[in-house]
Amino acid sequence: MSYESRTFAAQDATQEYMDDSKLSVNQIIEAIRMLTTSEYNEFVSRLASLQRPEDSIDVYIEEQRFSNGRVCPMCGSEKVVRNGRRKDGIQKFCCKDCGKSFVAKTCTIASGTRKPLDIWIKYIECMMNWATVRESAERCDISDRTSFIWRHKILDAMRIMMDDVTLEGIVEADEAYLPISYKGNHKKSKDFDMQRAPRKRGSEIHKRGLSNELVCIPCAVDRNGQSIGKATNIGQCSSDDINGLLGGKIKEQSAFCTDGNSVYRKLSRKEDLNLIPLKGGKAKKGIYHIQHINSYHSELKRFLGFFKGVSTKYLNNYIVWNSLVNFAKETYQEKAALFLNYVLTATLSERFEDVADRPPLPK
Repeated sequence: MSYESRTFAAQDATQEYMDDSKLSVNQIIEAIRMLTTSEYNEFVSRLASLQRPEDSIDVYIEEQRFSNGRVCPMCGSEKVVRNGRRKDGIQKFCCKDCGKSFVAKTCTIASGTRKPLDIWIKYIECMMNWATVRESAERCDISDRTSFIWRHKILDAMRIMMDDVTLEGIVEADEAYLPISYKGNHKKSKDFDMQRAPRKRGSEIHKRGLSNELVCIPCAVDRNGQSIGKATNIGQCSSDDINGLLGGKIKEQSAFCTDGNSVYRKLSRKEDLNLIPLKGGKAKKGIYHIQHINSYHSELKRFLGFFKGVSTKYLNNYIVWNSLVNFAKETYQEKAALFLNYVLTATLSERFEDVADRPPLPK
């Protein structure tokens, strides 16, 4: 079957289901599974044109967020009732416990947005394909500033999801080191104080070894495609840095493969892990090695390099982005669905802060 035939088959199957439900959901899914990645992207774009008026972002979030029952985003109570509609027709809800009124988008990254669902879908497609801020803005017909804010809103939500990741089985851990980047801290800042002498972007750092010009990124992965990584400190990491990142994140009795760095010993004793030190980094003991974590680091550096330098204050967001798009084992379609479903419905406990005002270095 040709490219256009497969794409139109999936589109026709979806249209027929939306019109009179002649096809089952499974039949539509089977048609979609036949598509390649590029065909899937075109299918999603065409699907946006089939949306009915009721397929708004508000209705979508309400259906996804309250699929297991309504929950108050402010206090977590399940005693929630309908409370009329706004002037624009959006359904309102009221919590009987805290007395607060809200809509489905309250405390989500889509709160206050006036963009339709298909624009958010298209933007997530852009992120799945490593599009830059300007490319995403052009494809979605939004401003560069909106594109930038959306990117970090989405990644902030993904970081919340990544906080729940637990590693198991054979776990590999190691640190990566990157030069500190103050990119984006100088503009419009009256009190920014750079802690080192300036250097031309791309040039070598001034000090050798694990100096205070490097940011440390401890990472751990398992063989199931799960990963944890975060910029934790400047210079060489300590056992406290490792415990703060991985403590409670690895199941007991897991095989814990490291490069022999002593900072992992305290964690392995505390979490009851089977520590397997592999000195030299490339050594193997049967099925135990750290080649997956080395590959993860290589892919992360390649990913960051694609964006021609990422400021250290945004680094943790890009680590999460790389983990989902490049390391997780789910299919492209499953990752895109995860992006859309989780990001738009996740409850944010705090208002989104201005990313440009974030501290330049990890604390």
